Amino acid sequence: MARIVMWNLVTLDGFFEAAKKWDLGFHELVWGEELERFSIEQLGSAGALIFGRATYEGMAGYWSTAKGEVAELMNAIPKFVFSRSLGKAEWNNTRLLAGEAGEAAVRLKQEEAGDMLVFGSAGLSRTLMERGLFDEYRLCLVPVVLGSGTPLFTPAQSAARMDLVEGGPSSPAPSSSSTGPTESGQATDGEPAPCFPRPSCLEVLREITLEVLVAELGGSGPDPGRELGFLGDKLPREHDVVGL
Repeated sequence: MARIVMWNLVTLDGFFEAAKKWDLGFHELVWGEELERFSIEQLGSAGALIFGRATYEGMAGYWSTAKGEVAELMNAIPKFVFSRSLGKAEWNNTRLLAGEAGEAAVRLKQEEAGDMLVFGSAGLSRTLMERGLFDEYRLCLVPVVLGSGTPLFTPAQSAARMDLVEGGPSSPAPSSSSTGPTESGQATDGEPAPCFPRPSCLEVLREITLEVLVAELGGSGPDPGRELGFLGDKLPREHDVVGL
């Protein structure tokens, strides 16, 4: 049986995307080699990737023609896209799943093995959260407050207690970077900026450290308390995040 694992970069105020769609310029604050290594290791150990339609189209548009080790992994790994409107999935090694996403995800977990990673995919992620289908949340906390954007967690009817299974600061960031996305979501060389997982690092701006949180849901079996309904001061006290 497979596990469904979320991987996202999230701001201090809870957004994984700025107000403008596909504006991931805040990723520049954590750009570097450490996250590139993490991305490669994570992709290499994963069994598949899962996308909603919009994220799939953005990913396919970039990675299908990109070069490098991360691009090779992204193009080769099995991929599943949940969509009722997408006619066909042309990105290499991609399977289209129509119908209700929650039910399809339950079947997929039973049929597949290993970790299936979800990047972005706000609508799909919300459905999976409501169904309690995420087995693990891997969050890279970016030291910035956007003020507006697409929230990772939206209000729910009940809170969900999680266990922090791993976390730690990054190494110091370099004083400057020659490549990376700008606030407009374009790379400095004029090419479109890549989307999750970026060839980047868990490094942050000088004199700022970054917490990488890996939170795994505790217990087993259905539990309505697994629905996400917290941020900030609603997080159980023993799981408070302390920025170093």
